[in-house]
Amino acid sequence: MTEARVRETVPAKAIEGSVMARATGGRAGRHLRRSKALPINPAPPGGFGGQYKPLSMSDMEQIYDVALRLLEELGVGEVPDRLRDLFVQQGARFESGRIYIPRRLIAQAVAAAPKTITLHGRDPARSIEVGGDRVHFGTGGAAVQTLDLDSGDYRASTLQDLYDFARLQDQLTNVSWFTRCCVATDLVGEEALDINTAYALLAGTSKPVATSFTLADHVAPIVKMMDMAEGREGAFSERPWLAAHISPMISPLRFGADAVEVCFECVAHNITVSCITAAQSGATAPATPAAFLAQSLAETLAALAMVHVMKPGHPMIFSNWPFVIDLRSGAFSGGGGEIALMNAASAQLSNWLGLVSGVASSMTDSKAIDAQYGAEKGVTALAAALSGANMIYESAGMTAALLGVSFEGFVLDNDMLGNIYRMLRGVEVTDENLGFDVIVDVVQGEGHFLGHPQTMAAMERDYFYPETADREAPITWRERGSMDAQTRAKATARTLLQRHPTYLSAQADARIRAAFDIQLPPQR
Repeated sequence: MTEARVRETVPAKAIEGSVMARATGGRAGRHLRRSKALPINPAPPGGFGGQYKPLSMSDMEQIYDVALRLLEELGVGEVPDRLRDLFVQQGARFESGRIYIPRRLIAQAVAAAPKTITLHGRDPARSIEVGGDRVHFGTGGAAVQTLDLDSGDYRASTLQDLYDFARLQDQLTNVSWFTRCCVATDLVGEEALDINTAYALLAGTSKPVATSFTLADHVAPIVKMMDMAEGREGAFSERPWLAAHISPMISPLRFGADAVEVCFECVAHNITVSCITAAQSGATAPATPAAFLAQSLAETLAALAMVHVMKPGHPMIFSNWPFVIDLRSGAFSGGGGEIALMNAASAQLSNWLGLVSGVASSMTDSKAIDAQYGAEKGVTALAAALSGANMIYESAGMTAALLGVSFEGFVLDNDMLGNIYRMLRGVEVTDENLGFDVIVDVVQGEGHFLGHPQTMAAMERDYFYPETADREAPITWRERGSMDAQTRAKATARTLLQRHPTYLSAQADARIRAAFDIQLPPQR
């Protein structure tokens, strides 16, 4: 990768939140003060993937062909009448309760789909471009339990937890966007859940956010809430900074009526949709990886065709998420080689088709913040990134195969993601970086590179410094209390939660609370 291409991925804002930019004391601080300019983030989000290709070109062509045959010859069942009529108008065939989608229509949908999508942040400076071979890690999930920061045990997730997770990740450089990571189990009623979830995202972060809508009727009120935050009617739909997670396909090969209606409503309000297929191997999809990939691809292509007949070219994240179950017990398995492989292959297929790809990773089965936690997260997150997945969901904080979520897990995973971004950035080979003259100078001079200007420049530019990993000698570690990574991450999480501001003005908050039953206490 050329240095010019690297600098293309490093906006000026990337220095904000970097470890070196925040350093105020010690050796790092002295080096920073001596440098002529602030350092760039050495591991910025949006790096380039595509190095890991589990499928050959022939493999992809065969899988795609089977997917097209499934849609054309087997079809999709339980299609709602409103959607059926649109499909038929576009040349699909409806017979015996199933819609048969021709290859031509799939080709049109793929061709019309945006190749890149802007995910707007409420703060425009935090917007991200997704697509191509750029990789971004974000969140997701619907955990019903939170690993309590104080007791260290699991308890039911609350609305306050969701708001706190939004505030926490808002300060984590390597999380590019925030999707609801837990369900507020203390709320009663579907409308209250959707409204208050959206409010927590609105108040807690200025990054791009995403949520789900239980029913289509809940979309318009939430759009109204966002307009209130912006200060005028229609402002949100002009620049929508909240995306929708929708699962319009029920495996195997059926539409979900409520989700389809949600999609209609989101398209009407110009909301980007992430249409998620989440088949499970050996349960709702075949156990063999090749057959699984064919069925899952067919289902996600059906979702793309659905969006296409609603509104050609409407922004949709092609979220083909292969899920794996442990065939010995039937339990969902969020970590392991199979799910790492399958999501990487899914991303490869999506990118090959030129679609904005979304997969899921870092969904460890571990309940504790332990060695299993780290190993499963590292393997799955790295595989997804190296495959070139544009949006990697569930990548921070999730535990217990998506049943749990952890504050300290968010902090630890932020470091993991930074290391992965650094790997994606690669090695910039230039005459200056090769440094022939520098090597000659050192060998003939002091005999070491410590303190050399090239070393000082590389320190700020080329190295990622994790915030919670301990790199001290054992004696120093003991002198400082022998803390493990979880203990350090807990302390960091508490500090971040104590100092984070709200993103709603008092006036906007008052307008929203007057119009909606907001159950999160005022945070000022």
